[in-house]
Amino acid sequence: MSTDLKHTLPFHLGLILAMVCITLLWSSAGVINRQITQAGGWDVTFWRSTFTAIFTGAYWLFTRRVRGIREDLKAGKLLWASSACWAVMFTCFMLAMSYTTVGHVLLTMSVGPFLTALLARVILGQRILPHTWWAVLLAGAGLAYMFGNDLAHSEGRALVGVLIAFCVPVAGAINFLVLQHSAAKKIQINLMPAVCLGAIFSALLCFPAVKLSAASGVDLGWLASLGLFQLAIPCVWMVWVSARLPATEVSLLQVLEIIFGTTWAWLWGRETPSMAALIGGSLVVTVLVVHAAWGMLLVKRVANR
Repeated sequence: MSTDLKHTLPFHLGLILAMVCITLLWSSAGVINRQITQAGGWDVTFWRSTFTAIFTGAYWLFTRRVRGIREDLKAGKLLWASSACWAVMFTCFMLAMSYTTVGHVLLTMSVGPFLTALLARVILGQRILPHTWWAVLLAGAGLAYMFGNDLAHSEGRALVGVLIAFCVPVAGAINFLVLQHSAAKKIQINLMPAVCLGAIFSALLCFPAVKLSAASGVDLGWLASLGLFQLAIPCVWMVWVSARLPATEVSLLQVLEIIFGTTWAWLWGRETPSMAALIGGSLVVTVLVVHAAWGMLLVKRVANR
């Protein structure tokens, strides 16, 4: 084995381990949210976004200084558009959990890669490969089975939660198109200010509906941990890892968030998944894994030609 490969393989394995840690931190949102006793959905979302804005803003200022921040803001409308997408994702993610289960929210969000592919096909004219079409159909079938059974035996509140959660992958897909458009125009969008500004916009959006006295001291402790450990730290980490790990591998490892998140909610959040959720969710997760793995094989085949 060459010296270069000896250095490359451990580094690559370190990136994979880092991505697993990121998904672990992301997946804590649901179970931490279930520990909050007094604050409502809007309160939780406001405080989480506020703490995220504080932590990411401090990191942005520390690493970029005033001159770097000015450079980041030169992205203009595209930066604001990306920030608006982040604001929708931050807001709808937490609000959805106040209406339905963690598993429903995470599985609804899992359609993100497929929704992105469909929007890219319609708006950018990008070709969708056959294995992606099959993945869209199979994942859709799994979600339809799960929601068709679970929502039929639940209150309308759960359906509202699913619809709110669906806004997250929609905003994520639009954000991807914004980033694609900025790359085509050779405009650099720094992810960190987009996340920070998105958190600020999310907090401002929630503020009119917030009761500042609703959250207890214990609740604020949990909410601060959401802002720092569940969002700010993994987002900062993700910026670094995603620049060094192939996108196909990142997509594959992100599936772990669904597995971890639903497991934590079951073990410590008092949410027992239904049989329909287990069957439909298992199909969706399998499709995501196979689709990402197949994409990795295709990329390697092209690289080896």
